[in-house]
Amino acid sequence: MQPMTETPAKKYAPRGTRIREVPAVTRSIAILRLLGRMQQPMGVKAIADALGLVPSTCLHILRVLVEEELVNADPHTKRYSLGSGMISLARSVLEGGGFTQLVQPYLDEMAQQHGVSVMGVEVTPKQSVLVLALAHSEQPFRLHTDVGSQFSTWVSATGRLIAAHSGQTWPQLRQHFKKIPWDQAPTYDTWKKQVELALDRGWSVDKDCFMSGVTVLAVPVFGSAGRMTHTLVAAGLTSQIGAVTTQRIVADMQNAAREMERHLQALHRH
Repeated sequence: MQPMTETPAKKYAPRGTRIREVPAVTRSIAILRLLGRMQQPMGVKAIADALGLVPSTCLHILRVLVEEELVNADPHTKRYSLGSGMISLARSVLEGGGFTQLVQPYLDEMAQQHGVSVMGVEVTPKQSVLVLALAHSEQPFRLHTDVGSQFSTWVSATGRLIAAHSGQTWPQLRQHFKKIPWDQAPTYDTWKKQVELALDRGWSVDKDCFMSGVTVLAVPVFGSAGRMTHTLVAAGLTSQIGAVTTQRIVADMQNAAREMERHLQALHRH
């Protein structure tokens, strides 16, 4: 295949739409994310300081979030934490009849058949990577991740697929590469060749780079607009995943990806 030069590999993302800023919404989301990251109750001043907000504005937003049960307020300590309303929202996403429910049977089958951990991953509009569904085998090895886990955009096998389908030039991708957290970092030239190969053959692999001793395989799932919206990911011990096993796992993931694309496109038509 011809290597990329200064032009994008492929461009699936639609032209960006101008989004009008709504400060109250942006600040509300920032507060929820902060409370989720800290995983402990916080006072108004601490929240305001962390986010650069005026304390009175922060308090007004918190009161609305408490009223909507997205945030809890301890009347004694005057500290705030995420509320049970977040759970119902998350459950709506996971049980909404979309990708998560459709992909789970495929993940369960592949995990048991191949003895690996298998995930259904969403590539968000901002190209962060979010685990939506997960299946483990009965093997002693378990990849330490959970539904809802979020990873760096460009990391591991899915990161190579994102790079391949991002529409960005190599100079742009090189800047992203410099920031990728690795266990054992490949050289940029090696990573570049792997991205090109991922684009050419339609799947990618990370062997011992993301996590030493672990091989990660990823297959893209494309939405109706031709944009890569999800990936199917399999992870197992490198010592147990040879070339033949890799081909079998990838073939099953590609079949599952095609089924997912067909189901998702049918859902969107209705």
